[in-house]
Amino acid sequence: MSLPPEKASELKQLIHQQLSKMDVHGRIREILAETIREELAPDQQQLSTEDLIKALRRRGIIDDVMKELNFVTDNVDQELPSSPKQPVGFTDRQSTLLKKSDGTRMADSTTMLSISDPVHMVLIKTDIFAETTLVASYFLEWRSVLGSENGVTNLTVELMGVGTESKVSVGILNIKLEMYPPLNQTLSQEVVNTQLALERQKTAEKERLFLVYAKQWWREYLQIRPSHNSRLVKIFAQDENGINRPVCSYVKPLRAGRLLDTPRQAARFVNVLGYERAPVIGGGGKQEQWCTLLAFLCRNKGDCEDHANLLCSLLLGYGLEAFVCVGTKAKGVPHAWVMTCGTDGTITFWESLTGHRYLHKPTSPDEPSAAEQPKPLYPYRTIGCVFNHQMFLGNCQPSDSVESCVFDLNDESKWKPMSEEAVKSVCAPGATTSLPPFPPLCASTIDASVTSNEIEMQLRLLVSEHRKDLGLTTVWEDQLSYLLSPALASYEFERTTSISAGNEEFQDAIRRAVPDGHTFKGFPIHFVYRNARRAFATCLRSPFCEEIICCRGDQVRLAVRVRVFTYPESACAVWIMFACKYRSVL
Repeated sequence: MSLPPEKASELKQLIHQQLSKMDVHGRIREILAETIREELAPDQQQLSTEDLIKALRRRGIIDDVMKELNFVTDNVDQELPSSPKQPVGFTDRQSTLLKKSDGTRMADSTTMLSISDPVHMVLIKTDIFAETTLVASYFLEWRSVLGSENGVTNLTVELMGVGTESKVSVGILNIKLEMYPPLNQTLSQEVVNTQLALERQKTAEKERLFLVYAKQWWREYLQIRPSHNSRLVKIFAQDENGINRPVCSYVKPLRAGRLLDTPRQAARFVNVLGYERAPVIGGGGKQEQWCTLLAFLCRNKGDCEDHANLLCSLLLGYGLEAFVCVGTKAKGVPHAWVMTCGTDGTITFWESLTGHRYLHKPTSPDEPSAAEQPKPLYPYRTIGCVFNHQMFLGNCQPSDSVESCVFDLNDESKWKPMSEEAVKSVCAPGATTSLPPFPPLCASTIDASVTSNEIEMQLRLLVSEHRKDLGLTTVWEDQLSYLLSPALASYEFERTTSISAGNEEFQDAIRRAVPDGHTFKGFPIHFVYRNARRAFATCLRSPFCEEIICCRGDQVRLAVRVRVFTYPESACAVWIMFACKYRSVL
């Protein structure tokens, strides 16, 4: 097959453009220099063409070029030269085809050196009651392995405590790092160290510039109104290691895959993660500690800021315009919650600790009808600032009361914004100052049916022992226990969707199961842990539940039903319902 001269020239030009785009000439020069330096014997003065071709094949250059160039021959009868179709053409595969890796090739050492994300390691202690404690959080710089012989290196790192103990050593960790599959070529340790030093210098400069900008922004904010000095405008927050980070770096869009289907289900997931304030040594108020997402998920509990950051990240992942709000609730207690802004201007507050949602309608204290308006249902009193992964805005309205606040975030007379470029410089994905990418959520490892049954059997034993100590006998009715299941499912459905369903069928079934002249009592309660003994002790503190467990009378029958609802990261909602029926005696 031959080409007309003009087509051949066009084809050469296309190939040349593609090779220039791939920087093939530069890569060949690099390999030529390396081959001369590493493989040329001292007594050998020249490098043969065959040696160079072998080196190019070994480094994958020729394979890369052939994959990029695709010659397509049309099915045209060779006897029809007058056909208008071109017999040969050049296509850029990148524009039409997706490349699929077979997993047998990995990035070269130079490319991997540019990956600045550290390995985040979290150390958790779990006691015999399944209570978790965060011991240490460490960011490992792994790229030293790129400059080690055979792609293997051993490191010794000192793990420090968290929070108030962030300056106290908790132990030494020996780490062996190995690249697999092995790299075709390792870098010199000098190159690796130089790259890391340049990144540290760049990071320090970005942090310095952002700090200078934040100080200037704060001065301008105080000049608007001196009373702004008392508002909760949180620009920086300490993580578990005591490192000050911009609050915007704690939030990033997070997709839950197929583990959570709706934003409200995501809110329920965040709600069932345990609430625990950072420990304080001595008095003086609340301890400052915002946890990174991995540390929060590993111990499955955290403060209100941790819950709000996670919920905001999930809502951003669902495509909503979400912000973390920092302010106060009743009695001036500092608090954080989440806000979403609808396309129609609707403002919705999401309480991350309970899963409740509240619509916000601003009220003006100057209006005569303001006193007649019902008080808002939400518990929030004041708001100082709002932020997400891209924006930070300080509330500069005359009053920081949530009731009268207008959430038109585009109105700079009401909300003073930080420069989005400044926020992006330290918080955008890939910025060396930002936290590493959020880990994907893990599916639950809890078997809901098995766990429900185990807790139920343990509670039956605890109730029987408790009644025995009181001199009472215990008779369980399995059918009545089973009839409690729809009620527990309905309670969880209502917590997730705010819709009540199935209560009519439950009540009808109970009426049929309780004979005339008998009384039925039931007590549902909700936990976020799976410790049966702890749950039982909590139930006894309720007079209603104690009345059922310690029921006395004629033909007393007891029932208990446990239903565990699982969520990602092995979080769970545990619903327990105690019930009894007995013959009424006048």
